[in-house]
Amino acid sequence: MSSWVPNLNLALKPWAIAYSIVMVTLGCIVYAAGVNSFVLPNHFGNGGVAGIAIIFYYLKEIPTGTTNLIVNAIILAIGYRFLDMRTLVFTIYAMLVTSWALNTVFPPIFISDNILISAMAGGIVMGIGLGMIIKGHGSSAGTDIIAMILKKYTGLNFATGTFILNMSIVLASSFVIGAENTFATIFMKFLTSKALELVTVGFSQRKSMMIITENPEPIAKMIIESIDRGITVFKAYGYYSRAEREVLYIVVSRPQVIKIERMISAIDSNAFITVTDVQEVIGQGFTFYNTSNKNRRFYDD
Repeated sequence: MSSWVPNLNLALKPWAIAYSIVMVTLGCIVYAAGVNSFVLPNHFGNGGVAGIAIIFYYLKEIPTGTTNLIVNAIILAIGYRFLDMRTLVFTIYAMLVTSWALNTVFPPIFISDNILISAMAGGIVMGIGLGMIIKGHGSSAGTDIIAMILKKYTGLNFATGTFILNMSIVLASSFVIGAENTFATIFMKFLTSKALELVTVGFSQRKSMMIITENPEPIAKMIIESIDRGITVFKAYGYYSRAEREVLYIVVSRPQVIKIERMISAIDSNAFITVTDVQEVIGQGFTFYNTSNKNRRFYDD
């Protein structure tokens, strides 16, 4: 049986560790506030381990933080190998803080005459909390780890596995919360995922541009001089014409796309341009998380 030895050298500067602690702590508190202020008072369900904890709360009045701690601890003991060391450390920390916050943080209760308003508010607040946890290099553990295990041993796609697990828990809660609140919970979970996505990658989303032109040199020079972005050049040829071309590839912000298109049109109106959404960019000039980035802030030299 193979052994697993975690890499204890996180190579993090003290303020980077402090950043993670602050983000994870605040994220856990915000998430717990979302549960206690919006989910429980409106008798909604939830996905993940929190959803299991909520079911036990409705049935047996067991504090959600207590169940959350026990179930997550069991899952972590089984699946800790699937997390890198930094994520593992802050996942354990997030599990402890979330469990504490679920049992102690009780902001004002929010109950609206419109059930969807309550679901919307709860989904957004919980999504922001989860996003902050992930930005702090923690994780919600629970179903994410189970999905990783399923992916390794069954080949099931991670996103699909997470969706199936979460929906199974939500549907199981329908026997406790009723059909109407189940539909509201599904709507709430959708908004949670969107808010989480906005917090984690929403501000890192970019556009990639692929430019096929007969005048690559002046276009590349113009782009570098105008927006100061690096360009990757590919050698290519047309299948039909067999004519060789240089293809320019660049990742830019959304507002820069129109500007670049106009400049290209002024040089080569026949240029072929494709613009594609880029979910997240990690690297020089876009982020501080890459160890080879000259602008890095989180890693020691």
